[in-house]
Amino acid sequence: MQAPELPADEEFRFRATLSTRWSDKDIQGVLNNAVYLTLCEEARYRYFDSLGLIETDRHFPFVLAQSHLRFIAPGNGPAMVEILLRTVALGNSSFRQVYRLREISTGQVWVECEALLVCWDPVTRGSRPMGDHFRDAVARFEGLSI
Repeated sequence: MQAPELPADEEFRFRATLSTRWSDKDIQGVLNNAVYLTLCEEARYRYFDSLGLIETDRHFPFVLAQSHLRFIAPGNGPAMVEILLRTVALGNSSFRQVYRLREISTGQVWVECEALLVCWDPVTRGSRPMGDHFRDAVARFEGLSI
């Protein structure tokens, strides 16, 4: 399996600061693997909220279709974590994002992640084309050509 391909830190245009809890640790004394996806989801919410793209019912207009995490160093809790997030590709009904999670106090990168997200129609319970407003806002923020 190939590692997620992430840009250099300076190419990320969005950063979120979140915290882990002592209860996020598992019996091995490291963060439970599910915590990393939750941190990515929280950062993703802040990203789209900052772009004004969270729908009025406060739900995402898309679903997570696939994710790939590469664990670099064991995470800890409680700790303050910086999540770098970037949308790197926009398709017709899907888009790809990358994430880097690091502990702020040490600068240690814990995880790198790549996610594929699909625009979602809750009525038909299937994918739908990406709306122009959504595509334009993300492309403008990320400097992507569409």
